[in-house]
Amino acid sequence: MPPYYCIDCFSGAGGLALGLSRAGIKPLLSFDNDPRCIESFSMNKKYFKHEAICKDIQGLLNGRLLELTGLKRGELFLLAGGPPCQGFSVQRIGDDNDPRNQLVLQYAQLVEEVLPNFFLMENVSGIRGKRGEMVLRELENRLTTVGYKIHEKLLDAQDYGVPQRRKRFVIVGERLIDGRSCYRFPEPIHLTRTVRDAIGSLPEPPEDGSPHPCFPLHRRDKLSDLNKKRLAYLKEGQGRDSLPDELLADCHKVSSSIIGHRNVYGRMKWDDVAPTITARFDSFTRGQFGHPTQLRSISLLEGALLQTFPIDFSFSGNKVEIARQIGNAVPPALAEALGESLIECFEAKVR
Repeated sequence: MPPYYCIDCFSGAGGLALGLSRAGIKPLLSFDNDPRCIESFSMNKKYFKHEAICKDIQGLLNGRLLELTGLKRGELFLLAGGPPCQGFSVQRIGDDNDPRNQLVLQYAQLVEEVLPNFFLMENVSGIRGKRGEMVLRELENRLTTVGYKIHEKLLDAQDYGVPQRRKRFVIVGERLIDGRSCYRFPEPIHLTRTVRDAIGSLPEPPEDGSPHPCFPLHRRDKLSDLNKKRLAYLKEGQGRDSLPDELLADCHKVSSSIIGHRNVYGRMKWDDVAPTITARFDSFTRGQFGHPTQLRSISLLEGALLQTFPIDFSFSGNKVEIARQIGNAVPPALAEALGESLIECFEAKVR
């Protein structure tokens, strides 16, 4: 198999790069503007042999990325990345014209400049809504003009071996060199991995809140006495709707059918997939992030395993920074499936 190279944009801590490399696509360069993410790359030399730099996409436009990598336009196999998605989130409150949305168009400019065989963009499903539709349409129009066939689909990570419900909108751009289009999104593998499969074999973390001696990211979050009572009351799969009035927060005494947030103060179920691992999964007050049976929120390590990171993968930063890196990552198992589908398409063309 010939070498397939990619550049990993908005890399985060490396979930996308890790999955693509497992599929046989070698990262040449990863970049992100968060120094903690780049430090995480440097802590995982077992998995990453390429350079990762702390850089904003603006600093790599106007030919600078090609110059930095020594690539010629049209030479790269894959340009991949998910521009930060908070501006498109349906949970976000505020002005629709979030400046972060412009990162999508800067990514389109980078695709135009590099002209890879494929580009891949992953984002929240909200990019298809009111906040993102115009920006997305402009990206697609621009890149169709320079020769790409655009493929788009809403994928759920649980269909690709990720023990988690996680719907993401994925765009694949296929450059039409001879007018033929053959790309197909990967078929679901029909093998559901559960919370038990992912974290059931881990020992309990120490009661005193210190890290487990064998697993540095496996530690208990501190809970208030009231939150301990709430969690103790709940069974697997239950959330705030199952709490009695005396244990409800004042803001939750209005029905969740009216104000939403049904799964806050919730427990996961052993034999089901986890909810979407968010950037604040480290607190069960923010979602169904309570351990299925133990009196605690899931640990950072458990969140990473539910995202399909290896058990020995390291992250740089404090608790909040690490949770953000884990929650914002593309699950490596999903990235691997997408990478394999790109190689399959390319090889079908050159046969």
